[in-house]
Amino acid sequence: METELHRAPLSARPLNGIELPDAPTSKPLPRPAPQANIHALMGWFATPAELYRACEVLRDAGYQRFDAHTPFPVHGLEHAMGLRPTRFPWLVLGGGVLGLVSAVALAWYTQAVDYPLAISGKPAFSVQAFIPVFFELTVLAAALTCFFGLWAVSGLPRFFHPTLTHPSFHRATDDAFFLSVEAGDPRFDRLETRALLAGLGIRELAEVTS
Repeated sequence: METELHRAPLSARPLNGIELPDAPTSKPLPRPAPQANIHALMGWFATPAELYRACEVLRDAGYQRFDAHTPFPVHGLEHAMGLRPTRFPWLVLGGGVLGLVSAVALAWYTQAVDYPLAISGKPAFSVQAFIPVFFELTVLAAALTCFFGLWAVSGLPRFFHPTLTHPSFHRATDDAFFLSVEAGDPRFDRLETRALLAGLGIRELAEVTS
């Protein structure tokens, strides 16, 4: 006599005394398409007043990482963007003080310690005699600190930036006033930020990728 074997479906088998639910019959939801590596949302305005107003709105909305690109300086734009005063002058001051201290130490060591000269009973180290040296080294150190410090703070040299990929960015040196909102901003939302900028009347709003 043949014996028939009846096997329960895999989903109905108990596992350690726990009944597993039946397998779902509906298909799983498709995964959303991966988003491009967005650097910023970017577009342009026709007048400085429009750009100024847009910066004020972004500042009041809590945005911090956004930038303006203009063909000429726009007076007061840094206030509209909520930028704090730069600390760079303190760096230049530190370089100048370092140059002054180095000049004084150099004059004192060479004239009073390493190779003192007795000339008509005059002191080996006299401040008045080395004022030109103090001045020149102070200015030189401050200038070098300003030059190389500006490159370092600005991340220069930089041969590419994502904003350069906007199709109309060449107008930033002619007649367009660009505004870019970085995706790294805590307030950035792909849809909400786009709607906010569109409501401000921005033109050619596009996503630039890094």
